[in-house]
Amino acid sequence: MSNTNPSACPKGDKVVVFGASGHTGRFIVAELARRGMLAVLAGRDSEKLLRIQRTHSEFEIRVASIDDPVSLDQSLAGASLVINVAGPFLDTAAPLIEAALRARVHYVDVTAEQTVALAAFEKFSEAARTAGVLIMPSVAFYGAMGDLLATAAMQNWSTADEIQIAVALDSWKPTQGTRLTGQRNQGRRSAFSNNRLWFVEEPPPKLEWAFPPPFGKQEVVALPLAETVIISRHLRVPEIHAYMNLAPLADLHNPTTPGPMPTDERGRSAQEFLMEVKVRKGDEERRALAAGRDIYAVTAPIVVEAAARILSGDVVFTGTAAPGEIFDAESFLRALSPEHISLERSNSPAAHRRLAGRSVPPGESRWP
Repeated sequence: MSNTNPSACPKGDKVVVFGASGHTGRFIVAELARRGMLAVLAGRDSEKLLRIQRTHSEFEIRVASIDDPVSLDQSLAGASLVINVAGPFLDTAAPLIEAALRARVHYVDVTAEQTVALAAFEKFSEAARTAGVLIMPSVAFYGAMGDLLATAAMQNWSTADEIQIAVALDSWKPTQGTRLTGQRNQGRRSAFSNNRLWFVEEPPPKLEWAFPPPFGKQEVVALPLAETVIISRHLRVPEIHAYMNLAPLADLHNPTTPGPMPTDERGRSAQEFLMEVKVRKGDEERRALAAGRDIYAVTAPIVVEAAARILSGDVVFTGTAAPGEIFDAESFLRALSPEHISLERSNSPAAHRRLAGRSVPPGESRWP
């Protein structure tokens, strides 16, 4: 586990942001700059990278393409870690992981794609151990957030019977990258049941979930993403299921839904999110939740916090790992709160009822 001071920023390590000119990439570049970390802006479009560099002149540019291994090797030269934020990750993850292994630099990505996260564990973990580097997929809202909340909710339990994750969004204005990923990733999603991954039945099951305000009781549908894979790699729980409310999925499936628009000084959209995790062991239940704004923007502090902790040298791990496996989940979540997310955790049934009756105010956390 890491006890890294979350405010500490490594000063000599370069972080390559591959896909720096994309929507989420720009948030990540800004967060690296805010924390005083060194970054390399990488991607295939030099003009777009130059536009980002006008705001962040301290960062260099390296043009590279997934289908050109030499350019990938050049983009990682002298770096300590690469953040892959260029989707669809079905196309970009494997070539960039292979380049990271050749360069012996740590690899982190923000994929929500289950098959990509699974491949990171099953195809590349041994090679990463041999190279002496860490591979960490899905360090984002979809993936790391659910994993960290579930790990923190487990507390002193070494095992549990079931983990349920429910996400509520008031809307979903998808980026072009999200739309391209959806078009590319047409495979069936998998839930984790009876200690193995199974395809979710068609049509996906629905149930009612009592979210805290402002969402309240809503119908949710099974929508397992990368968090199902990464949680199952390190928590001893035979059942892991994930759900989402219906309104944002209607937005996502509507081809006329516009992309996200900035509404504050950080460039965040007005989208509100809430992620609630329930961990059950027998008749006991523990919950943890995170609330905030803009699922794309909040990915930046998550992945940059992970990068800072890896580069601090406090994490001694090689191979492929989940965030909750190698970081102290509570410490990590506290580092994001209250600036980026509001947090709450409860163990007792009475606390659950109180939790269901109110919201966590912005900028406030209730984390015992």
